[in-house]
Amino acid sequence: MAAYEYIAINTRGKREKGTLEADSSRQIRQQLREKQWLPLSVEPIAEQKNKQTQERTIQLFQRGLSPTELATVTRQLATLIQAAMPVEASLYAVAAQQEKRRIKNILLAIRSRVLEGYTLAHSMEAFPKVFPEMYRATVAAGEHSGYLDRVLNQLADYTEARMHSARKVQQALLYPLILMVTAVGIISFMLGYVVPDVIKVFVDSGQSLPIITEWLIASSEGFQHHWPAILTACITALVLFQQMLKKDRPKKLWHRIYLNFPVLGRLASTADTARFASTLSILARSGVSLVDALIIASQVVHNCTIKSAVEKVTQGVSEGVSLNRAMQDAGYFPPMMVHMVASGEATGELEQMLERTAHNQQQELESRISLLLGLFEPMMLLVMGGVVMLIVIAILLPIMNMNQLLGF
Repeated sequence: MAAYEYIAINTRGKREKGTLEADSSRQIRQQLREKQWLPLSVEPIAEQKNKQTQERTIQLFQRGLSPTELATVTRQLATLIQAAMPVEASLYAVAAQQEKRRIKNILLAIRSRVLEGYTLAHSMEAFPKVFPEMYRATVAAGEHSGYLDRVLNQLADYTEARMHSARKVQQALLYPLILMVTAVGIISFMLGYVVPDVIKVFVDSGQSLPIITEWLIASSEGFQHHWPAILTACITALVLFQQMLKKDRPKKLWHRIYLNFPVLGRLASTADTARFASTLSILARSGVSLVDALIIASQVVHNCTIKSAVEKVTQGVSEGVSLNRAMQDAGYFPPMMVHMVASGEATGELEQMLERTAHNQQQELESRISLLLGLFEPMMLLVMGGVVMLIVIAILLPIMNMNQLLGF
């Protein structure tokens, strides 16, 4: 049986959209006619982009799921499979629970492939942006080992942990972002509207102005007359920088330079090693071989320099070198992480040590972000206060000079 999307006119003359399963589109049309509906179109749910007319449906599928949606679907699927329900029946039940038609269609399309004899992991390959390679490899390992329900629960925990971590970072960044936008807005308003009216009095008086006041006048006039050009230049520079990073050599060079930045470089390194450790941990616990787990885990690393280090580790492990030795030789991995991996290999508890390492790296990442944001807020206040102080001094100095000339 296959899943089909239909559009029909019901008995009240309204358009109805939905999804049904049958062996052919003719059976779907017959089912609709039995309900006294007029079928307008019946199309199979496509897993790949085959026809131009199906492009809109494929774009809906390829849009992916949010971490919340993916974690919810995974948890529901794990619960039903743990209750000894067959995979195809579990997929159908989870699809029936979904309110969004796009998610329902994806699950029914996967169920159709499972009914055709494909494994669950192989069926998910039709939707690579919905189920990334790490997810599919973990599911495949669970199917191979016979512990699919346990593996799906681990995947749900992993997805939820990533989601909660990202949400913490977003919430922590909210206040500094508002503060920065407010500071830029206040300074722009003062340079564009307040300063010109005040400075005009001193310019009309013909007195010689202090250097700081002349600088303020030049800045204000430049901002008033050239702000469109300044804004365009900033946007153009940003776009050109993004286009440059799409090329391999400039991207690698920038990533290598970025790692040497005093604070941001260490933050980026910690974020990548935390993602790498978390992914490697769940893959190892799910029964994926270490070499395959390293290959898959390298895909979650964003920085090209650290990714090259992971590839060196993979090559070393494939040649028989121990994981901790390969990590130590490749560099860019924290010493604590290397020592914990070495301890896990020595005691035969590598999976548990990888899980503990992932937890430690995640905690270190969150503490570094908290420290950076804690420093950012007073720095922004100091910068904004300093700029406002310069503006006030530039305005007060001509007033004081004028008072001296008048003999006050």
